[in-house]
Amino acid sequence: MRISHLIATFFLVGHLRPAPGTWGSLAALPAAWALHVLGGPVLLAIGVVASFTLGVWATARETNGKDNHDPSEIVIDEVAGQWLAFLPVSIGAAHAGADLLALWPGWVTAFVAFRLFDILKPGPIGWADRRNDAVGVMLDDIFAGIAAAVCVMAGAAISHGLLGA
Repeated sequence: MRISHLIATFFLVGHLRPAPGTWGSLAALPAAWALHVLGGPVLLAIGVVASFTLGVWATARETNGKDNHDPSEIVIDEVAGQWLAFLPVSIGAAHAGADLLALWPGWVTAFVAFRLFDILKPGPIGWADRRNDAVGVMLDDIFAGIAAAVCVMAGAAISHGLLGA
């Protein structure tokens, strides 16, 4: 088995059915927690950059010579996007000195918002998806992760600012 396949499928998680993208996003959460515990938001941010960079390479290699540039088993894009969506939760936990698991509304919001943006593909997310190349495969999920991160931050602002929690 090629390393590019292991990376593209996030260690074969992409072969789970149904909805491999959802499985990839779910698998990204405990991995994000581990990165946060080991190195805080900085290591998680490095993970986003590394997963994007390796994801472009692995996706290009796995789809080389094939008609489908975004097969469903490739889920490293979901991992990168989900980690980006999760980053504000990691930053908030580090800033507050809180247990990351105690901030469950944030990581639930990150997961749900990311999946919605990834499925619906509004605006630039859909544009990136239509590129039909490895960069587009990864970039649409980065854009979905950014949109989900904004939702997480908005939810935190409302909860902690307006509601005083």
